[in-house]
Amino acid sequence: EWMTADTVIIATGAAAKRLDIPGTGDGPNGFWQRGVSACAVCDGAIMAKDTQSFVIGGGDAACEEALYLTKFASEVHLVVRRDALRASVVMANRVKEHPKIQIHWNSNVKEVTGGDRMEKLILHNSASGEDVEMAAGSLFFAIGHNPVTNFLPAEIETHPNGYLKLTQPGRTFTSVPGIFAAGDVSDHVYRQAVVAAGRGAAAAIDAERWLAAGGFGAAQE
Repeated sequence: EWMTADTVIIATGAAAKRLDIPGTGDGPNGFWQRGVSACAVCDGAIMAKDTQSFVIGGGDAACEEALYLTKFASEVHLVVRRDALRASVVMANRVKEHPKIQIHWNSNVKEVTGGDRMEKLILHNSASGEDVEMAAGSLFFAIGHNPVTNFLPAEIETHPNGYLKLTQPGRTFTSVPGIFAAGDVSDHVYRQAVVAAGRGAAAAIDAERWLAAGGFGAAQE
């Protein structure tokens, strides 16, 4: 059903990328939210507590999540598909030097298994061809996010990575007058709920002031 509006705030967020690994899905045979997650900050305190926790990824976000999980997990395993981290030198060194973090180079997770919740996973080393079954209480994807912008028309400009482009520093204006953006859909740096809530308030104020100053409604009158 088509509806009209004088102004719109886009706050559709960004979805965490996930890999199609057997046992990690949402269905009855998957352990999504039963040990598998894509947000260590959201779920780590519960899922990773006193377990061997695994993080998939090699960038800054993966390193940050691995370091965060050391507060709760008995041991943290960082699964990196290459032989080097993509993270900044400072972040990479922090991970490499942490006594509770073990890095698995040239590796990927082949399968997750368990009972009521995740209990084990199979780790494959692409260099040696070896598969190893390991006890695992939690697994976190940290391979980036996709902003939910694919339904929007091309008139609303985005950055090359798909996030909405804001046209004024510190404001929520998009390239189309009367359309504003708030939260993770236009934020590829922080991606935190508290930041998104603040930007939502800012977008509401921007929209209200835009309408009060004229907007399309006043122009049409």
